[in-house]
Amino acid sequence: MPKKDIQPKYFEEAKFICTTCANEFICGTTKREEMRIDVCSNCHPFFSGAQNFANTTGRVEQFKSKFARKEAINATAQKNSEDQKSKNKENK
Repeated sequence: MPKKDIQPKYFEEAKFICTTCANEFICGTTKREEMRIDVCSNCHPFFSGAQNFANTTGRVEQFKSKFARKEAINATAQKNSEDQKSKNKENK
């Protein structure tokens, strides 16, 4: 007995939107009706012959910036803690 409804839903007119060049095109997919993609054939260097850079930050850079902010917060908290300790010693 074959199972019914095991195939994913196919969207024949799904809209693809390029986040780099804002190009929109229609194509079939099983994912969803509207998809955002990083690079399309309109802005990809292989197809366009020109070098374009997407305005996206890599995962490593995001981690480093997040870690740097955390270190700055910790340094400020430690300095405040030391200041408070010195004030407490002066008051005794």
